[in-house]
Amino acid sequence: MTVTLRYYVATWKDRPVQQPETIDPALVDFAVLAEWMDRHGLPGGPFDDVAPLTGGTQNTLIGFRRGDREYVLRRGPRHLRSRTNDVMRREARVLTALNDTDVPAPRVIASCPDESVMGGAVFYLMTPVKGFNASVTLPEPHAGDPAAIREMGLDAARALSSLAAVDHESVGLADFGKPDGFLERQVGRWMSELDSYSALDGYPGPEIPGLAEVASWLDANRPTTWRPGVMHGDYHLANLMYSYDSPRVAAIVDWEMCTIGDPLLDLGWLLATWPDIGDESASLAGPLGAGGHLPPSADLVTAYAERPDATRGRDLASITWYAVLACFKLGIVLEGTHARAAAGKAPKETGDLLHSITLGLFRRAQGFLAS
Repeated sequence: MTVTLRYYVATWKDRPVQQPETIDPALVDFAVLAEWMDRHGLPGGPFDDVAPLTGGTQNTLIGFRRGDREYVLRRGPRHLRSRTNDVMRREARVLTALNDTDVPAPRVIASCPDESVMGGAVFYLMTPVKGFNASVTLPEPHAGDPAAIREMGLDAARALSSLAAVDHESVGLADFGKPDGFLERQVGRWMSELDSYSALDGYPGPEIPGLAEVASWLDANRPTTWRPGVMHGDYHLANLMYSYDSPRVAAIVDWEMCTIGDPLLDLGWLLATWPDIGDESASLAGPLGAGGHLPPSADLVTAYAERPDATRGRDLASITWYAVLACFKLGIVLEGTHARAAAGKAPKETGDLLHSITLGLFRRAQGFLAS
């Protein structure tokens, strides 16, 4: 049973805000939030329908209604990591910059980059997303419609191309990243990351067949020209919300890795993680990946290329290179958990699972090289 929680806002100083029992005040102090919203001219009144929301990360999402408007508050976890607030600031800045574009993403209503307001945490308010995560559940009518499932796959590529079409300078993100030398530093950056894992006691070092071959191929075949733009940084099916009434992407979520770089790496990431029946990737994509009706990866590239403003100045003939780089980078990232598990800093079963996925990614990279 869902309980609607009502409590009154500090528009009258003699009526203190009641903290909802479901929300830890260390995460969100609603008296502070009410005062901050009032100062920013947002609608006042009682808070209704307050509830924690599930998400794909450790960050906190809390939905509520106030003044007949729905909100989702996003902040870091209760125990903030060293870079959490900087990540929240970056997310809020990118999403605000995308507000007036056609990129399917949550719209930022207001953001608070000042960590002194809410007990040390940066936060922002955004619009709710009316949709579902198809890596978790696949409701009807989508589940029973192979054509709809195919279209869901194609729209994942189209949604990504809408992001690639954004001129990052015109939306105020000219200084957001460091695109100079972006491609040139990738292999060295991630090989150094892999080397750093050896400092963890108990980790024997990487045992990844194909590692040296893939790294050498990437360095030898790097594209010589590219156009910078906004990158999501972790673009795969689990970071998409789909509309309930159509196969369209309702929103791209989890912008923690966003930067200015080469957007074709996002497309390569989608190809690297694309479900393949019989491979670990199918189980990671949940029910959407298990059904077998998604389009082949080549069709994703075709769908992406439907937008000329996404591909202008970008060489889709080099997409294999980006897919291999995505396998290489993601595999090394996941190997970090395997290394921490070997050192007793993460569950062994999690480390073993992610190591198997790393091996699968490098097999896929070698498959791309052979194709």
